[in-house]
Amino acid sequence: MGMGRFLRSKKKPNTQDPLFTIVKEITGLEPRDLSLYKRVFTHSSMEETDENGKKINYERLEFLGDSVIGVIVATHLFHKMPQQDEGSLTLMRSKIVRREFLNTIGEQLGLAAHLSSNVPHEKHGPNVHGNLFEAFVGAVYLDAGFDVCTQFVHAVMITPHVDLQGLQNRVLSYKSLLVDWFQKNKLDYRFDITSAARDGERNYYEAKLWVGGRIVAAAGGTNKKRATEKVSKRGYYHYQHRIKSIKTKH
Repeated sequence: MGMGRFLRSKKKPNTQDPLFTIVKEITGLEPRDLSLYKRVFTHSSMEETDENGKKINYERLEFLGDSVIGVIVATHLFHKMPQQDEGSLTLMRSKIVRREFLNTIGEQLGLAAHLSSNVPHEKHGPNVHGNLFEAFVGAVYLDAGFDVCTQFVHAVMITPHVDLQGLQNRVLSYKSLLVDWFQKNKLDYRFDITSAARDGERNYYEAKLWVGGRIVAAAGGTNKKRATEKVSKRGYYHYQHRIKSIKTKH
């Protein structure tokens, strides 16, 4: 018996509520507890509370959905990749549940179009799509149970978008890959990150990769992490013909 059965509202949903139609169109199922989905589509800036004074927004459901997606993806990998060890499975899960990918799924489902917020839509940033997808999955889990939720995640995310063979060659962190390779080959290296001229109104950073006392790559980005990853990617292509086996570990 799923936890959702204990947490569902005992009231019959109002089938005339526009939210009922929205959820049914997204999932193909008739929702039982519309209050869960109301939370999904309520931003914290609305400052709404229930009769007990508890905040009504998607953040707690986002936390739950993140964990549920992780379990569903881990189960999928466990069955589909029987020869892979724990480290390889963990890396593959990270590649699937990365923020950019979840943002894409949430955006394709059009979840942000139904979000009630006092913050202008363009101010939310791209992560709002992934956050809403996680919250929505959390709501489906509580409303319909784990099995139905698993079917939903497979239908909208895993089946149409997860290519395990392609993901095996995807690099999550070029910096991690390069550092690993540099250390194994006992090469002297360093990353220099400096603040540069402004790009519009945002800070801009320049990154340089030094190896053996010379610069092998340079790149820029709107934050230090992005600049470092860009210069690492360029550095990787500089040494690509020499880097082989460790690529699958990153």
